[in-house]
Amino acid sequence: MTDPELATSSGWLDGYAAEASRGDLFGDASRPVAACWRKVAAGLAAATDGDPSTLQEATARHAADLGLAFRLTGDEDERAWPLDAMPLIVGADEWARVERGLVQRAELLEAVAADVYGEQTLVRDGHLPAAVVAGSPFFARKMIGRTPPGGRFIHVYAADLARGPGGQWRVLQDRVRAAGGIGYALENRLAMSRAVGNLLADAHARRLADFFSHMRAGIAASCRRENPRIALLTPGRFNQTYAEQAHLARYLGLPLVEGRDLTVLDGRLTIGTIAGPKRVDALWRWIDTTALDPLSFDARSQLGVANLFDAWADGGVEMVNWPGVEVLESPSFAAFLPRLCRVMLGEPPIFPNVATWWCGQAAESSTVAARLDELAVVPAFGQRVEGLESREPVAGAGLDAAERARLIDALWRRPMDYCGQEIVRLSTAPAIIDGRIVPRPFTVRAFVARTADGGWTVMPGGFARLSSTNALPTSLMGPGDLSADLWVVDEKPPVQQQASRIAGEPPISRGGGILASQAADNLFWFGRYNERAEAMVRIVRAILANPADSDGSDGGVLPRLGGLLVESGAISAETARLSVAKICARALTETRLPSGVATLMRRRQQVGMALRERFARDFWRIVSRPMPSIAVDRPQSMLSSARWLTEHFSALAGLISENMVRSDAWRFLEMGQRLERAQAICRMARRLTVGEEEGGLALLLDLCDSQIVYRSRYLTRPSADPVRDLVLLDPENPRALAFQVAQIVAHLAALPALRDDNVPEPPLRAARALLGELQAAAAADMTPRRLEAIEDRLLALSDAISARYFLPLDSEDAERRARLM
Repeated sequence: MTDPELATSSGWLDGYAAEASRGDLFGDASRPVAACWRKVAAGLAAATDGDPSTLQEATARHAADLGLAFRLTGDEDERAWPLDAMPLIVGADEWARVERGLVQRAELLEAVAADVYGEQTLVRDGHLPAAVVAGSPFFARKMIGRTPPGGRFIHVYAADLARGPGGQWRVLQDRVRAAGGIGYALENRLAMSRAVGNLLADAHARRLADFFSHMRAGIAASCRRENPRIALLTPGRFNQTYAEQAHLARYLGLPLVEGRDLTVLDGRLTIGTIAGPKRVDALWRWIDTTALDPLSFDARSQLGVANLFDAWADGGVEMVNWPGVEVLESPSFAAFLPRLCRVMLGEPPIFPNVATWWCGQAAESSTVAARLDELAVVPAFGQRVEGLESREPVAGAGLDAAERARLIDALWRRPMDYCGQEIVRLSTAPAIIDGRIVPRPFTVRAFVARTADGGWTVMPGGFARLSSTNALPTSLMGPGDLSADLWVVDEKPPVQQQASRIAGEPPISRGGGILASQAADNLFWFGRYNERAEAMVRIVRAILANPADSDGSDGGVLPRLGGLLVESGAISAETARLSVAKICARALTETRLPSGVATLMRRRQQVGMALRERFARDFWRIVSRPMPSIAVDRPQSMLSSARWLTEHFSALAGLISENMVRSDAWRFLEMGQRLERAQAICRMARRLTVGEEEGGLALLLDLCDSQIVYRSRYLTRPSADPVRDLVLLDPENPRALAFQVAQIVAHLAALPALRDDNVPEPPLRAARALLGELQAAAAADMTPRRLEAIEDRLLALSDAISARYFLPLDSEDAERRARLM
């Protein structure tokens, strides 16, 4: 229930200040910023009739529409993105101090990285213990003496910030490997802009677009090539923040690639595309240095690219950020950064660290042991150590006697593996929880990026995390946490509105850009899985919709349909001997056999995950919908579910037909669908035209959506040759075999060729030969044996397409697809 006192158009924050403790972001705000808070709260209340719950539901809906999702460690499925509808508001004056501190911190880390992998004067002169560097598992010895081609180690930097009770901001953790959260900050802003309308502009909140424009231009400038190709290297679709990476790549116009998409040729990094290898000038990596090149670092890595080390070491590709810089992220390093700031930059730090003691020094280890009840203990290098069950800080006061003794013992035996940290008390900010406005502890992940001239730009906002506890965050999101949009507000409107697009006026361009071979492969198989699932649903629907024919009479309809399901791999031969209800239930819910509808829908979802940056949000939202519940003992309920699924496939087909640009990506998705449909037509015609019974012919027309066309042409009952002609040879029937092959020929002919001699490539030659055969055939020629031979040729055509356009499969994918085919 919403508190009635809060459900007024302007009073959401009236009773809040009394609940908030010292250090609250709203409670500490200056008068103009506090007025902005109230103005925003009143605007949000007016938009939802004063009900915070309604506002929260609307914001969640907008986040879902944008496809926002994430995974916690151990999750198999994605979770809905928890976005709080109340933004965090920071005044421009306070944020200006934050910006100065972030830029100073970025300069410091750049200088330290250059020294660690360069002259190493900090260690030689005693400012930094050698064990802090060499003891880190993230120290990349092979990078010593290697200088980035552009001369800069860090292009994008993120810092987790905490605001204390006194309003002082401090750094909790530096993040230089990957700026996780930067895409979510963007998506939070997009979701909020949909939810609040003009309220962002009315509050004079600074826009984020210029930051991303400068960041992209900064990466491009380091490539020393006009119109360089920048790619985002992802660990893959099962990574916890893959959805963020896909959104970010789409917004910035970057190819989203995995290691297997990339190859080093003649010292240059290239991406395998359907038109051959294309040069990659810069790689924005979201994987660890050790995983980048299995030949130079960890030989077990399946995420990286062989010989990539040589390519970047020789200046063949720019890396963002430079490999090895993650050594700076360890808590042990944080203990020395305040001193290093004075040594390297000649000035005191604007931002203090969380006070940290590295136990590799005698005095510090004694301090931590003596003050254990006041401090938290954390692994010094970000990896699990004896006495600590996780990588997260553990409060000494929360340990029992046995745990305390075990930790102290481990600390004395290997002190360098531990750090002590002060326990930070976080500021709070207003959040909507269960329909009420309540204070929640928060942290902010702020982002800094290089500009084209080598300077720094700070995002005027960031990723805010509202914690369910007062514990410090150790990951992007935790159970029960909320995210929030951070608004930096000017007291007056800026003199010049910031641009709302990534760049100024881009040159005119048409087409879909490069299409990586792996993306083409995924599109092709997305189309195949989708079409195969629809075919199985159509067969189930035909069984359930014709109960009078399902007892084996009238030509044995049920055995034939059951045989189709068995041959396709949707049910087992034993299942085909069961009742109608059980046959249909198994076909819809089967997850072990390759062509069960549930199996196919899951595989379509998995392949689609790797295509998120290519799919429109409406399309992805439909793909992400779960299957309806299947009442396995109620045939009529199953029939309703089958009809719902048919409408689901029709909606996707409409979006593909009307919304997808006719690019190479669309062609591969279409080819997958057409090839799968052609095989299904052959299979259905082969089984349902045996004996030429009217029941089987009528059912074939129904499965191929050709009943109405047949009746308009022939004023008689279904006859064998007219039916065969309509569903197999008619070039104008979009559900006919010949039509599918003709479309495949057209798509293959439109794809880029590797040869300059205009000689058709093998897939196109095979498709044209099959089309010519169908164009010359007569209906009476289409015997079951002939159809089986055509199926074999379609399988061979699929193999030819794969060999020409796709990357080699790993053993698991190869086995799975072999079973489907």
